[in-house]
Amino acid sequence: MTDNQQSSSGLQENIAGVLCYLFSIAAIIFIIIEKTNKNIRFHAFQALIVYIAFIVVWIGLVILMIILGAIHSALAAIGGILMFVFAIATLVVIVMALIKAYQCQRWRIPVIGDFAEKLADK
Repeated sequence: MTDNQQSSSGLQENIAGVLCYLFSIAAIIFIIIEKTNKNIRFHAFQALIVYIAFIVVWIGLVILMIILGAIHSALAAIGGILMFVFAIATLVVIVMALIKAYQCQRWRIPVIGDFAEKLADK
């Protein structure tokens, strides 16, 4: 665990990290204003990438559900189940990231975390 430093915004590092996962607008704000604290930047980029990935996959699942519904209404139910499972999995990932951010730790979500790490170090 690292020290809980104060960010340039005046917030503690762990609180700023948590805010990134709770509100996408907070992640965008911290990306813009936070230039020195790499942990806050990491959490901001990772949260933003998670939100963007969620929206993209969700749209794909909606399209899949529409296509399956056009074939047969029972198949649309499969799409609905996939959307539910995806939403629950995303919620679990965000809660885990919230906990780790509050503990001032960098928990890297597979693939997303590595990309966020590179962006935060720029």
